[in-house]
Amino acid sequence: MRPLGINLHAVKGLTDDGYLKKIAALGFTRTFTGVHSEERQKSIAALCETYGIVCETLHAPFSHINDIWLPDDNGLLSELFTCIDRCLIAGAKIAVVHLSSGQNPPPITDIGRERFARLVDYASAKNVKVAFENQRMLANLAWALETFPPDVAGFCWDCGHESCFTPGRHYMPLFSDRLICTHLHDNSGVFNADNHRLPFDGAIAWESVADAIRTSGYEGSLMLETGNTAPNGTGGFYDDLTPEEYLEKAWVAAEHLRAMTDGKPLSHGNETI
Repeated sequence: MRPLGINLHAVKGLTDDGYLKKIAALGFTRTFTGVHSEERQKSIAALCETYGIVCETLHAPFSHINDIWLPDDNGLLSELFTCIDRCLIAGAKIAVVHLSSGQNPPPITDIGRERFARLVDYASAKNVKVAFENQRMLANLAWALETFPPDVAGFCWDCGHESCFTPGRHYMPLFSDRLICTHLHDNSGVFNADNHRLPFDGAIAWESVADAIRTSGYEGSLMLETGNTAPNGTGGFYDDLTPEEYLEKAWVAAEHLRAMTDGKPLSHGNETI
């Protein structure tokens, strides 16, 4: 049975301790987080151990990821190296990395290629894999997965990004053999509206998502990447739920998706999700 996970900061209003305790009680056994100070990263790692939660991945910084392709990266490569170092503290075996941002990122450049090569080498030396996540540019992702072999790099499939950033494009038929982690969330289907809603609360065809995962050969966790106050439209969508109620709803959705992915008959319909 596939492990179920949810990102660490899906709701506001709970401490790290309270959050991890709650998701563990529900049955989640996996999580991921971003890069924090060394002190807080150690604190989160200790709490994960206490509650039997595995921090599978760390999400690398991406606010100025396009700088990776420019002559001056404004310290970005150093930030990405720090993410790898924090993976060691968190016990995370994978760092999730974006390749670009926005509709008109810089083109692929030699200096960017060289920086990503340095990042992958740095991560590999520390037994951390780099998972490249789909955003908007297919060419960037294809370049990365063609360049770096499976023992050092793989694919993070974000089905929500696929839905709202590249409607009509399907990444799993191209890269499913490289899948090493997932980011699963729903959205309204509006272009660029990256809502990060819970599965079954938007326009994504989850039967197709489940089928893509089931037939890929991927045996890893189903990781929700959601938020009750996420940008681009989710804010307000869950205002009637307490943080605890939101996480309970997340667990039901995750279990439902796992049953679909495993090809098992369902005991309830989408209306109860």
